[in-house]
Amino acid sequence: MNKDKQNGLPRLLVMAIYIAFTLIPLYWLFNTSLKTNEETLSVFTLWPNAPTLNNYKTIFTDPSWYSGYINSIIYVAMNTVMSLLVALPAAYAFSRYRFLGDKHMFFWLLTNRMTPPAVFLLPFFQLYSTIGLSDTHIAVALAHMLFNVPLAVWILEGFMSGVPREIDETAYIDGFSFPRFFIRIFLPLIKSGVGVTAFFCFMFSWVELLLARTLTSVNAKPISAIMTRTASAAGMDWGILAAAGVLTIIPGALVIWFVRNHIAKGFAMGRV
Repeated sequence: MNKDKQNGLPRLLVMAIYIAFTLIPLYWLFNTSLKTNEETLSVFTLWPNAPTLNNYKTIFTDPSWYSGYINSIIYVAMNTVMSLLVALPAAYAFSRYRFLGDKHMFFWLLTNRMTPPAVFLLPFFQLYSTIGLSDTHIAVALAHMLFNVPLAVWILEGFMSGVPREIDETAYIDGFSFPRFFIRIFLPLIKSGVGVTAFFCFMFSWVELLLARTLTSVNAKPISAIMTRTASAAGMDWGILAAAGVLTIIPGALVIWFVRNHIAKGFAMGRV
């Protein structure tokens, strides 16, 4: 027993060092958010000499900042919902049916996910400018679907393939229509897969910058674009930028908290 404890101490020590090392940037971000710009640039301190919440106050009172958060949440939520609505029936078809070119189509979907967003930047910009969708939430949400739908189909197909086909057949024998069977029986069986998929769709759309910044200008400008424009004649406003960074982490942390069990199951099933 003592030998096991001795063998476990080095592992705990390594884990503690690793966790401390990974938390340093987060701590420093929070530390900077409580400082004035003058203190940040003048002295090195592990904690602010005079902690202030003015940086956070600026974000919540400046329309350009808090509207950026609202815009980001709107198009991220739209993208997550639309990606799931498209990916669920597509993944079911790939998991349950065999048709001509199914494997090639599945591979083609994944190649879209592997393509850098910059490749589609000009086509999206010209298309949205032509049809009047520029600077709208739906424009960014649709653009992000190009990358999220393939990933969602790939993840969901793995979960759906793990559900026995006999369940489908039994439901049809009992008189279930497909929509009723899919919503009341099938979806609860793959809820972990839906949670994992929603998490990855949310995170990609939340942190993506290039498409979101280019396809918006004023009305739908996201927080990620605003954070890149904090430079002024006096230089970078590090305190406000750090406060915005802290607030930007919160939605992702909340999503991870709510789907943490589903993510663990996804890794256990080998699909994530």
